[in-house]
Amino acid sequence: MSQKIRPDDGFLRVIPPPGHTAPLPKPGEKNVLISSALPYCNNVPHLGNIIGSTLSADVFSRYSRSRNQRTLYICGTDEYGTATETQALKEGITPRELCDKYYVLHKETYKWFDIGFDYFGRTSTPLHSEISQEIYLNLGKNGLLEKQEKEQTFLADRFVEGICPHCGYEDARGDQCDGCSRTLDAIELIKPRCLVDKTHIVTTRTSAHMYLKLNDIQPRTEEWIKQSWKAGKWSPNAVINSDGELIDARLKKGLMPTPLTRDLKWGVPVPVEGEDTLGMGGKVLYVWFDAPIGYPSITANYTSDWKQWWFNPKDVHLYQFMGKDNVYFHTVYWPSVQIGDGREWTKLHHLSTTEYLNYEGGKFSKSKNRGVFGPAAKETGIPASVWRYYLLSSRPETADAMFSWTECIAANNNVLLNNFGNFVNRALKFVSSQYNSVLPDSGDAPGPYSPNDPLDSEFITGVNALLKDYIDAMDSVKIRLGLQTVMLISTRGNNYLQSAGLNKALIASDPTRCAQVISRAINLIYTLSSLIYPFMPATSESILAQLNAPARAVPEVLSNDILAGHTIGTPEHLFKKIEENMAEVWRIKFGGHDSLEVSAASTPDPLKGIPGQSKKKSTKKGAATVVPDGPKSREALVLEAKVTEQGLAVRELKAKTPKTPELEAEIKAAVDVLKGLKAELETTLKQS
Repeated sequence: MSQKIRPDDGFLRVIPPPGHTAPLPKPGEKNVLISSALPYCNNVPHLGNIIGSTLSADVFSRYSRSRNQRTLYICGTDEYGTATETQALKEGITPRELCDKYYVLHKETYKWFDIGFDYFGRTSTPLHSEISQEIYLNLGKNGLLEKQEKEQTFLADRFVEGICPHCGYEDARGDQCDGCSRTLDAIELIKPRCLVDKTHIVTTRTSAHMYLKLNDIQPRTEEWIKQSWKAGKWSPNAVINSDGELIDARLKKGLMPTPLTRDLKWGVPVPVEGEDTLGMGGKVLYVWFDAPIGYPSITANYTSDWKQWWFNPKDVHLYQFMGKDNVYFHTVYWPSVQIGDGREWTKLHHLSTTEYLNYEGGKFSKSKNRGVFGPAAKETGIPASVWRYYLLSSRPETADAMFSWTECIAANNNVLLNNFGNFVNRALKFVSSQYNSVLPDSGDAPGPYSPNDPLDSEFITGVNALLKDYIDAMDSVKIRLGLQTVMLISTRGNNYLQSAGLNKALIASDPTRCAQVISRAINLIYTLSSLIYPFMPATSESILAQLNAPARAVPEVLSNDILAGHTIGTPEHLFKKIEENMAEVWRIKFGGHDSLEVSAASTPDPLKGIPGQSKKKSTKKGAATVVPDGPKSREALVLEAKVTEQGLAVRELKAKTPKTPELEAEIKAAVDVLKGLKAELETTLKQS
């Protein structure tokens, strides 16, 4: 297909997508280093974990690339420590086996969500141990370590649970409370108990450990926090508020020496130089010490030039993304370690935190099977792009947010399908049907449109103002606002086509104006492809394929980039409607054990019609079933969810083209499964 794109004067995106080549920072330019909080390698991430760190960081990473800034996005699994040993004990496997298992699960989950790391690594590597040990030794050489002997439980941390002395959480571990995120010594736990044998009486003993003298570093840490907060425009958080006042209780009380070693087997061995006079042989580094070192060590596993990123504060800006419970460790603890190490580290420039995303009126709970965890999002049939849009549009930036299936479906149908997708599809189909897929001559010169255009000055200046709003929002890492602005621009495009009267009659009455309107609309779609790229990369790629155009950088003004004579690709719908009754199906499927006791009145009957199927088809002889009054059984509710999901799968298979023998066979097999499920459900309903 013929391409007619104006000569590139820097408007095309030249920075490659994540993971293609190991970029190096360029002196004198803004180079962006991005990390998201390292997920524990002992569980499955849920939607709240994803929006809180990895997905948000991915959006900013892609935005930086769309501004042609050299960008590196690093993440990986946090694998050492008590949490891993405890979970491995519960699952009856070794810590290494546990980490191998969950590393793959995390990696596959993020891949399905189109989260594009340059490198997703792990902390259980030789390079991680080497870098961690070097920092530990530097702290010692700088006089910032001291030995302390304290009472601790006779059992190792991994075997002890109890009540948190700070928040009262009943299942706090021997090293940390998952309720309030405070670090602990096992001896601090109220009513400590043995994880293996509940009848075992937990006793104490004396053990020696090395402590980092945070109290000696605190003045330098506080000075750095205030400077970085101002320069990097941090989001308000639990350490420093919007007025620049330090509000963390630990800082206000005065930092205390904090332990750097533990009596564990699974971890980075404490380095011992010469004779072990301090008695640290056989111990490991505390996971809260080595975990943040995972950022540089994972980078080192990716590229041997890692120090150009991590020891380059002049040319590199570090952006870190996390939930609110991780703030202290990234703004106080880890920077204090970097300061104490004595080298010129690249330290935090901008901190982006989120509040909690809760689920349908409650909290996500893996033990209760409540909420969407890991790969389960794929099971819904909702595309990753739609998941990304809904999560990002609900991003809990200033207060906790609530996941809702009804709102998720509405976001797809009302915003993506009816607004964004409608504008793109309407304009492209018009070019395809009325101009044989070749863009007509608009009479516009290549380059930026004039804001003083005699016919479209309001449209052009309005779009340009929104482009400025978008860039301002994204530069400030106001991700939700950036996405809202994209949809406002899309709405402006829809209104433009409507007010200009784009239709066949316009071609006949004023062909010159019609060519101008459709050309400007197509170029707005080209702009939207770059604006939506950070949020929905697969959608952006689909738009570019339909435009038959190369990737564009984010523009500051609307321009005439795709010129007369350009041949577009084949228009396709970007989004599909999600049936509203699926909300109740998914509430049951992901609502946990309690949701299976809901009444029949609150559950759509899939036998009345597969989503997308007409009522006429669904009422064929033999299809109707008398549904008994009163609550349905657990088995019936589960089968209903399966029938509706399988019906959706059949519909999607039937929509695929071309119809090959392989596809026909797949459709037949899926229909047979559906018939079997419906028969099983009918039998179950008659018995209930």
